[in-house]
Amino acid sequence: MASRSERLLALIQALRRHRQPVTARQLATELSVSVRTIYRDIETLVAQGASIAGEAGIGFVMRPGFTLPPLMFRDEEIEALMLGSRWVAQLPDAPLARAAADAVAKIMAVLPERLRHRVEDAGLFAVPRTAAALDRIDAGIVREAVREERKLRIAYLSEGDQETVRIIWPVAIAFFERVRVVVAWCELRQAFRHFRTDRITSAELTGER
Repeated sequence: MASRSERLLALIQALRRHRQPVTARQLATELSVSVRTIYRDIETLVAQGASIAGEAGIGFVMRPGFTLPPLMFRDEEIEALMLGSRWVAQLPDAPLARAAADAVAKIMAVLPERLRHRVEDAGLFAVPRTAAALDRIDAGIVREAVREERKLRIAYLSEGDQETVRIIWPVAIAFFERVRVVVAWCELRQAFRHFRTDRITSAELTGER
């Protein structure tokens, strides 16, 4: 049986995973405890400063800003981090690949020696990719547009090499084996469209939300 401190940490992680309000019954099922225990543990966390809002019939949500001392990683969490970072490191998006390596370095810097060895020796590897289509632009500007909810003005090549200039509202980037695809609302077509990043020949932020 997990200790109370471990249970409280698990509850915090569960609340962080849910972006929408989650009921005590859902949390109890997820953590394999009673509903009564969930209510008691939430009272404890609130008393310790956690900003948890709750409403009968809707559920609980933890507002951003609550911090804890550094947490130790379970073996599966370390393996997931290493596998994910090795996959991202193979992307042709160089800034994102460097960020993956930097993130692992920051994590290793605060881990105890025993866990650092686990990171270095994690026996999980991403299979080398087939030749990926190379982007014509720095994809960082697309990620920035998604984060900041800004419109982009792009020049885009169709499969027949016809270039059009479009204003798009990017909402996501999908990473496939060989290509990256921007999901966006296209003002020209007045519909959602998918744009391969290797066919975007130029891109600039318009400054418009």
